[in-house]
Amino acid sequence: MTVPRRGLNTAITRFWSVVAPLYDQQFVQRLVYRPAQDEVIEALRSHGARRIADIACGTGILADRIQRELDPDEIYGVDMSDGMLAQAQARSSKVDWRKGPAEQLPFGDGELDAVVTTSAFHFFDQPAALRDFHRVLAPGGLVAVTTITPNYPQPFDRITLHRRNPAHNPSPAQMRELFENAGFTVADQHRVRRPDWTQLVSDMITVGRTSAE
Repeated sequence: MTVPRRGLNTAITRFWSVVAPLYDQQFVQRLVYRPAQDEVIEALRSHGARRIADIACGTGILADRIQRELDPDEIYGVDMSDGMLAQAQARSSKVDWRKGPAEQLPFGDGELDAVVTTSAFHFFDQPAALRDFHRVLAPGGLVAVTTITPNYPQPFDRITLHRRNPAHNPSPAQMRELFENAGFTVADQHRVRRPDWTQLVSDMITVGRTSAE
C-alpha cells in the first residue's frame, strides 16, 4: 500500500536533487543546520544508541558526523532525493545510504535503537511518519526531531492548539500531541540553542522514547 504524501512532495524531491550542492555550502550549514544537528548528536550520545537512522538525510552531513563522532554499530541515511543521496554517497562509504520515504522506512520492525530527523519534518505526512518511526524502533528506542517552529507565547500556544493546522510547522504543544498519538513518551523538548547571530532561525527539538517493554 502506498502511503499518501502531500502533493508537493514530488516537486520538492526534484528541487532538492537540483540544489544539493548549495545545501552543502558551509555558511548555509553553520547558519541553519549545525546547531540542531549538535543537539541531536548530544541526545544520541546520552541515549547510547548503537543502530541509528537519519531520515531525510540530505547530503549526509549529519549521518557522517554521527558515524565519525559516535562510532555506532550501524548508521543509515535515508532520503527520497537521488541528488542528495549521490552527494551523501560521495561523502562517506561508512554510512549505509537508502532511498525511501519517512512514512515507509526501509527497515524491519524493531530494527533500530534511534531515529532522527532535522529540518525536514514539515515535508512529511507527520502522523504517518511518526507511526513508522515507532514501528522500526526497539523497546526503549529514541526519536529526536528538530522542527522550524513558530515561537508563540505559551498561553497563545495552548489557546490555538486545535485551531492551527500542524501539517507544516507544529507548535510545541502540537509536537507533543503528535508524539503521544504515535505511542511515544516525550522525554525532552526545548528550543535549539543557537549563537546570537543565528537567532533568526526559530527551531525546536523534541525527543521521545518508546516503551521499554
